[in-house]
Amino acid sequence: MTATINTIIFDLGGVLIDWNPEYVYLDAFDGDRNKMEWFFDNVCTMDWNENQDAGYSLQQATEDRVKLFPEYEDYIRMYYGKWEDMLGEAIDGTVKILRKCIDNPNYKVVALTNWSHETFPIALKRFEFLHWFEGIVVSGEEKTRKPFTEIYELTLERFNINAEEALFIDDNLRNINAAKKLKINTIHFKSPEQLQEELKSLDIRI
Repeated sequence: MTATINTIIFDLGGVLIDWNPEYVYLDAFDGDRNKMEWFFDNVCTMDWNENQDAGYSLQQATEDRVKLFPEYEDYIRMYYGKWEDMLGEAIDGTVKILRKCIDNPNYKVVALTNWSHETFPIALKRFEFLHWFEGIVVSGEEKTRKPFTEIYELTLERFNINAEEALFIDDNLRNINAAKKLKINTIHFKSPEQLQEELKSLDIRI
């Protein structure tokens, strides 16, 4: 690393906030994990959900799926109908690290998240720490998402960030690799403890 890091960019889901559709669907499928996983692999897939993260209407996405899989209509409508129940708690260890970063005047701290613009206000109401950031780029508001180059470039431009002076933290390796292509420093998040150690290795003093 040649440049000094002066900006830290946090992902939200999986890094600071626990979100998991299993919280709804494991009960819906009476504890049958195989049926639940088949549903996620074939009906309400991650690719389908990510399309809404890029700004597609939740209602229209639901109707599209119901037409394709009418026999699963009740389960499909449950995805966004019970979305708030999929939202878990804050990942406290990471929130503590975030607080230290915010409190350190050497760092600008922003967030870049794949999140539907329709559901993000729920998170804003629930999690006070989302209001600590200098700013948050929400994919659904921008009509694009990670790992597409334009959302990283938009984030850099909006907050006047030099890529080589920025650190991006995300739990999705695909998103990490996309950031690396733009010469952004990265940490592939696995746990708050691992994050703390990697921050030290990058000489980020918080």
